[in-house]
This record gives sequence, C-alpha cells and structure tokens, in this order.
Amino acid sequence: MSDSYLLLWLEAPLQSWGHDSKFGRRDSLDFPTKSGVLGLLCSARGAGGEEQAWLAAWADLDMQLDAYVLKDRLGKPVPRLPLMRDFHMVGSGYDSKNPWASLMIPKTSDGKPAVGGGSKMTYRYYLQDMAYAVAIQAPAAYLEQAAEALKSPVWDLYLGRKSCVPTEFIAQGVFATAEEALRAGAQLAADKIRASVFHVSQGEHEGEVLTLNDVPLQFGEHKKYRDRRVTVQTME
Repeated sequence: MSDSYLLLWLEAPLQSWGHDSKFGRRDSLDFPTKSGVLGLLCSARGAGGEEQAWLAAWADLDMQLDAYVLKDRLGKPVPRLPLMRDFHMVGSGYDSKNPWASLMIPKTSDGKPAVGGGSKMTYRYYLQDMAYAVAIQAPAAYLEQAAEALKSPVWDLYLGRKSCVPTEFIAQGVFATAEEALRAGAQLAADKIRASVFHVSQGEHEGEVLTLNDVPLQFGEHKKYRDRRVTVQTME
C-alpha cells in the first residue's frame, strides 16, 4: 500500500518561506518550502532537536501544491500583491548591565560587545493574502501522528515566521493520492472565492524548473539540507 497524503491549507494575511536569505536580507520564496512544511509538523508535535530519523522518513516522499489568490466581484483573479518589505532593527535597546538582557545584544565572534552596540539592520519580506493547498506524502508510520498533531498542536503554528498566524484550520484531511487531496483543496478554494494561479510539482516537468535546497536532513542548532527539483506551472 502506498503512502497517503496529508492536505494542508496554508492561508494568512502574511506568510514567509525562507529560501535564499543572506545576512540582513530575509527573503521569501513564492510558495511553501518542504523544510517549512516539515518544520510546521515538528511544531505541531512539540518536537525540537535534530529529528534526523523522523526527517529521513519524509525526505524522498512527494510534495505538491496549488497557489490561490482572491477573486474580485466579477469572479476574476485579483492581481498578486508584491512582497511586503518590513524593516527591522535587531539588538537595540537592551540594558548591558542586566544579565538577562545582555544576552540579547549581538556580539563579535569572540563574545565581546560589538563596537557601536551591535545593532543590526534587517529587511524581511512577506507574501500577502496568499493561500496554498499542500499535498504532502506521509510515511505510514507517522501519518496518523502528524494528522492528529495538526488538529491539537503542542506548540503554536505559524506560516514561516511567528508573525504569520494562520486564519484557517491547517489540517484538511488524509487522501490516497495527491490528485484527490488537491481536488479537495480546490473545492475549499472555491468556497473561499479564490482562483488558482500556479501549481508546484516535484521533479522535472513542462514548466519552470527550480532547484531548491529545502529537503531537511537535520534540524536543531546545526541544520542540514539537500536539494530537490520542482516544476512551477502557471495557470492560464
């Protein structure tokens, strides 16, 4: 018997799925990454640390998704909003004389306070008003556990960053195939007056092929990832 699929509905005013972030610039991919989705499942389970064995069971399994935007009053898709850029100052305002607060102050590699206080300027990017139906193939040994954890999560669930709170129940059922799962997602999107704008499938197919370093092999302090090829197909 083949492994079944979990259908996740990821909808929020803001989402951010890190992919190619460097230094103070925290970008977002146009759609959820596999590492982001598996991180979401780990949060639901209350699982911290490396999770190597658990991640290995999911690494080679399929993940597909459909992206949805809102429709206007005439039933036409609303043009996608641009990425929202949020400006952050990190490390400012902490009292260096307070033992706890001083831990939050950015330091040099040898642990000493940086010249000028160590404040960092960062730019963080967010997707706006998007929704995604994600069909992720689940190992039989972990299917029921993952489905139940999403219904009653141990830790808070958010869509990429803690400021990105979901506005719909994430768990939307278990299905035998990705096609069945995404059909159910399409029905939910229709109920919400949303239109499909692109589909992302695993592997190389007709469309825009991308290489993503988003298959997690190890979480925790020393994260490890490997590459995955996906194809983005835009809806006409």
